[in-house]
Amino acid sequence: METHELVIEMKLLERRLTLYEEKYGVLSEDFYKALMAGKLSRYDAFDETRADFSRWKGIYETWQRRKEVYTEQIKRRELSETLRVQPSY
Repeated sequence: METHELVIEMKLLERRLTLYEEKYGVLSEDFYKALMAGKLSRYDAFDETRADFSRWKGIYETWQRRKEVYTEQIKRRELSETLRVQPSY
């Protein structure tokens, strides 16, 4: 995936993450840490919350993977070579 495609996809994922962050009042990073530490198991009894948490986790993990690839691509190239700039004539 090209760097600019990663940025677009990450921004789309961030918009989806924002919906959950606003609904539940915590940032995705904090939600994910608590979920992975088993601190949110009391919410398993609620169908809507369980479904939301499953989707939220999946979106966050996808965002993390895209961010890792983006970071590696940026490290390997000069930023000036990565920028999508249209020259003006």
